[in-house]
Amino acid sequence: MTDRDSVSVERLIPAPAGEIFDLLVDPARHLDIDGSGTVQRARSGGRRLRLGDSFGMDMKLGARYSTRNEVVELVDDRRIAWRTLAPFPLSLLFTGRTWRYELEPVEAGTLVRETWDISTEAWPGRPAVRRMATTTRRNMERTLERIEDLVTD
Repeated sequence: MTDRDSVSVERLIPAPAGEIFDLLVDPARHLDIDGSGTVQRARSGGRRLRLGDSFGMDMKLGARYSTRNEVVELVDDRRIAWRTLAPFPLSLLFTGRTWRYELEPVEAGTLVRETWDISTEAWPGRPAVRRMATTTRRNMERTLERIEDLVTD
């Protein structure tokens, strides 16, 4: 699905939802699943995220930067979403996009949907962020492929 402020991709992964969810709720594993190549290191990995938790990531997209992420949705083995927040002064323009993973058990495994939702992005930067939709879709498809590789090996 694609609309003005969100992009979603889906993949049927032949693995139980719980195994996939375990990757998503451990920030240290985000480097392993990141299809964009921007995640460099989790600042707070090795723990299971809970609703309301914050976790930091060191990133690189041309230049190095860091993000703080807040878990805004969590249903065990079914859904997790976090909002990515930029440090000041970037927070005045580019901050607040939501990354969501929804897991639906099906007979052949788990249907995984990843959504990039910029309806929560800071208004001033939203038009520029929208231009990243095509690249983001490609990266998300790679992320789901990497998740499948990890849970089916």
